[in-house]
Amino acid sequence: MKFALISDIHANLEALNAVLKHIENEGVDRIVCLGDVVGYNATPNECINILIEREIPTILGNHDAVACELEEPWGFNAVALPAILWTREKLTDENREWLQRLPDTLNFGYFACVHGAPKNHNAYIFGWDDVVPHLYFLEEQNVNICFFGHTHIPTIIKEENEIIPEDGYELEIHDDKIYFINPGSVGQPRDGNSKASFGIYDTEKNTFKLIRVEYNIDNTAKQVLDAKLHPFLAERLYAGR
Repeated sequence: MKFALISDIHANLEALNAVLKHIENEGVDRIVCLGDVVGYNATPNECINILIEREIPTILGNHDAVACELEEPWGFNAVALPAILWTREKLTDENREWLQRLPDTLNFGYFACVHGAPKNHNAYIFGWDDVVPHLYFLEEQNVNICFFGHTHIPTIIKEENEIIPEDGYELEIHDDKIYFINPGSVGQPRDGNSKASFGIYDTEKNTFKLIRVEYNIDNTAKQVLDAKLHPFLAERLYAGR
């Protein structure tokens, strides 16, 4: 079975559509979203609608939680704050309620999914030291793989090593090893690569592959500026930062 792992769409419809089009050619059986469907960019309802229509299982991200008013934007910076408040105003009632119902964790038998860190979607995982406090989570979930997002940086953490995978990198997964894997961000990459990022986990081959996809950044940037969101949100898309 093939799973596509997408994360941190952040209301970037152009990037989401490009990734989904690519996924269609990969023979994927199921798509899973690791959260932060909204925030930063200007098409939150359109992105949510696609996930609803396709019945894509989705985790609650920190931006999602604030956008649907489950939480307040404590700690949001001067760029993220006005964008998430704008998103609150733009969400339809149906989409706000959909976000409010999203779970913090999903388990697919082969792996578990969270947004930031297990049981805390606001926490960041960058390396092994960040993983150690959460090793118990894998025992609770009875899996050896946890997919997560939030950092916007594709990362593979295993046996005290961290890998920042390039496009096309394929990892062979061993059942006796522990893995925390971030497929990167669809809508706002921050690893210096402007291409949308996602991953595919193949349960038969027991492999994870990272894939990058080009999309129309100009259109997304124009939507951000037309919505009068902070210009930096448009500029950063070109730099992948």
